[in-house]
Amino acid sequence: MEIESAKVIAAAISIGLGAIGSGIGEGLIAARAMEAMGRNPEIANDIFSKMIVAMAVCESTAIYSLVVSFVILFAV
Repeated sequence: MEIESAKVIAAAISIGLGAIGSGIGEGLIAARAMEAMGRNPEIANDIFSKMIVAMAVCESTAIYSLVVSFVILFAV
């Protein structure tokens, strides 16, 4: 029973930290992109497309931590 509890706690910490880091990163990316679009609206489309790519890369961290959590819960 103690091993199961440790696995659940480890999985929760893994996804928790991964989601927090990804959320903060995506928020910073969006904030800076909106500031840049406000300063220079002529290139807003270019900034927006680069923002989407940067947010996708940042979101991959949360997906990796989800995969690690599943591995901890079901494969170990």
